[in-house]
Formats: sequence, C-alpha cells, structure tokens
Amino acid sequence: MTMRADDTIALNNGARLPRLGFGVFRSSPDETAAAVDAALAHGYRLIDTAAAYLNEPEVGQAIARSGIARGELFVQTKLWISDYGYDSALRAYGVSLRKLGLEAVDLYLLHQPMPNEWERTVQAYRAAETLLAEGRVRAIGVSNFSAEHLDRLLARSRVVPAVNQVELHPFFVQRELRAVHDRLGIVSQAWSPLGGVNVYMPKDPAAPKNPLTHPVVVAVAAKYGRTPAQVVLRWHIDHGFSAIPKSVKPARIAENVDVFDFTLTSDDVAAIDALDTGVRGGPDPERIDTTLYTKTIPD
Repeated sequence: MTMRADDTIALNNGARLPRLGFGVFRSSPDETAAAVDAALAHGYRLIDTAAAYLNEPEVGQAIARSGIARGELFVQTKLWISDYGYDSALRAYGVSLRKLGLEAVDLYLLHQPMPNEWERTVQAYRAAETLLAEGRVRAIGVSNFSAEHLDRLLARSRVVPAVNQVELHPFFVQRELRAVHDRLGIVSQAWSPLGGVNVYMPKDPAAPKNPLTHPVVVAVAAKYGRTPAQVVLRWHIDHGFSAIPKSVKPARIAENVDVFDFTLTSDDVAAIDALDTGVRGGPDPERIDTTLYTKTIPD
C-alpha cells in the first residue's frame, strides 16, 4: 500500500507537510541511498535528513534517480550547531543544497537549541527567516526546542516556526510541549516515533526500553491485526503529529507506511498515552553546545 497524497498537515504558512515521512538518522551513507530508494518506491513523499547525518548526498542521489517530480516530494534537512550564526547559516544552507542536488528544500530546521550560545541560535534562525523571505525555502522550523526555548526565540524573531521536531513516542508523549505547539500553531513532528532511542541509547538498563513490546501496544496490534509498529505510527497520525520512522530494511519500510487504512479508537489512543514515563531517551537539549558537541560539517 502507498500513502495517500492527501495525508498531509497544513503548516502555519499554508505549505502542506506529509503526516508520515522517512528518516535517515543513523543510516550510514552506504545504506542511505538504497533505503530512500525503497521508501520512495513504497509511497513516502517526505524525506528527513540533516547536515550532521553526513548522508545528504545519498539522499539526493535517491531522489534524483526516483523519477518523481520535485513538486511531489517534501524534503527537509537541518542546520548543525557548528554553523549557527547568520552568515554561517546561510552558507551552510548552500552546502546542504549542493550535497542534496536540489535548488531548495521544503523545510529547513535548526537541529538543536543552544542555551549556552543563544545569540548564535537566534542569528541562525534569522538567517532561516531570510531564506524564507527570499523564497529559497518553503518553510522553516526548529528541532528539540523546549517551550522555554520557543518563547525566547519568538521574542527575537518574526516567523513562528512551522514545525518543532522532537523526541515523541508512547514512552515520552510531551503533553505540555504539544499544548504549547497547539497554541502557537506549530506542528509536532516526532523523531524516534517508535521509541527506538530507548533501545539504541539506553540510559538505564532496568528501564522499559521498547514501546513495541509493551503489552498494551501488543494487545492493540492484535485487536486490529496489525504490527505494533503500525499501531504506534497510527497513534501519531491520530494525534495529528507528523512522524518520521527510520529503517534500512525494505520490509520494515513497507510495513511502516501501511497505516492509512485503519484508525484507533479514542480508548486505544488513551491507553497508549498512558504509557508515558516522562523520561527523555535522547540528549538533554539544555546541554547541547559546541563545547560538548564538537562535530563540524565538511563541505
């Protein structure tokens, strides 16, 4: 089954974002092109990458050989913190375009807030605003920003982010942040939507790791004759989120997009909501800065 073209969310500037996309975080360059080939063949039309993933060229190669019209695709990438600042962000955007082989991306995100280097963060976002004003990108947004970060950014900027891409899955449901998003007209986009961050980056070996093996999710999946992953992705869609699951396995890539012919009941959604642990699996955005994360992006 392929995703229907009308399964999109209207962003706050009128652009439309597919509800379900394909992520390439932790996909090596060797794996990325084939994975994106498979995703596009199975109907995904949103591809999410980032300068820091070091696989933008392979994403671009897959897009180029897909034969799919550019206007049918929604491509998003992210500015890494080493290139924050106004002029450096504009330059980095050009580097990402060259690697992707595209004239523009549809959504450009700041990859992290940097509370300890806030002025550079603000200037990077102002560069994104310039790209938007000049028509060089269709929408702009942020990633991993807290409610406080959003408030601080909005105090210094003109454009409300269209999207905030954050860790969001049944074990970390982000209720308070989602309420802020709803108030401001920001779409919640989920990275690690299946909760895999708890599996590949476990902080506490004794803590629950995988939402896909939780008895509640397994029971709901059995009820619908679906897989646990399909149920969790449908949970995201029924909540109105955009989700970007990642896989390099063709069968899993196909499975993850086959979620548009059923819906969950409100009781099912509430039961999965109740799995929230309130514990973040990924890095604490308050601690992200160029001292702790020294990676730079090659041209």
